[in-house]
Amino acid sequence: MTGQAGSFGSAWEIQRPGSLGTRYGAPVSAIKKFQVTFDCAEPERLARFWCEVLGYVIPPPPEGFTTWDEFNRTLPPEKQGSWFACSDPSGVGPRLYFQRVPEGKIVKNRVHLDVRVGTGLVGDERLAALEAECARLVALGATHVRTLYADEENESCIPMLDIEGNEFCID
Repeated sequence: MTGQAGSFGSAWEIQRPGSLGTRYGAPVSAIKKFQVTFDCAEPERLARFWCEVLGYVIPPPPEGFTTWDEFNRTLPPEKQGSWFACSDPSGVGPRLYFQRVPEGKIVKNRVHLDVRVGTGLVGDERLAALEAECARLVALGATHVRTLYADEENESCIPMLDIEGNEFCID
């Protein structure tokens, strides 16, 4: 089955699951893995925050080094602490990569993470799970922006900011 996707009006072909289509005449490859990259001021600090949020881990330092600090000391001064990463210990979730950039965050993110803590829950039970997770994340340094309560169309969710002001939601 082919056709236009949604209201994007693009030339993307929509294919059955598992089939490879074409886009603008070129073959489309099946993406197996991806990482999410954060521009930030303090890569290690932000990576460690997200480890606490998601249950991720810091991978071991490169071979020949016992710590990341030891590895960092071998780099030129301008490269020290310029990036950090963390990963899902189960190997299912994407790797998160944090890179230092000179500019600060100025505008709202165009993409954000939804941390799924209320999946399968509804009503008061869902809201209680979201509020408990919100309290845990605030204690880690996150900012509670507001609580969006369930209505006729949507379940509750809580928009938040991480320790560098990046938007995310718990839902």
